[in-house]
Amino acid sequence: MINYPLFISGAEIAFILFILIMVFGADKIPEIARFFGKTMKSFRHATDEIKTEITKQKEEHNLDFDFKKEVEDQTKTLESKTSKLKDEVEDAIGPIKRRF
Repeated sequence: MINYPLFISGAEIAFILFILIMVFGADKIPEIARFFGKTMKSFRHATDEIKTEITKQKEEHNLDFDFKKEVEDQTKTLESKTSKLKDEVEDAIGPIKRRF
């Protein structure tokens, strides 16, 4: 079975193409497809330019670090600090606790 985007089946795609041909005519379909192709190409080109600019800025400012690793390191630091704090609080209130 072929999976299409948005889970559209082959019959639904054929129906949509039929409606497009009925509305725009067979002679306009290639022009519309060409327009969408050029639009997609320009979007792809724009995203490539943005990626290139981000990479260039990253290299210029020496921002060569991994965000995921940084977050994991900070999480570990916070976990160790909170466990230390928890132990200190338990030690401090240990004699105060009442057993029921």
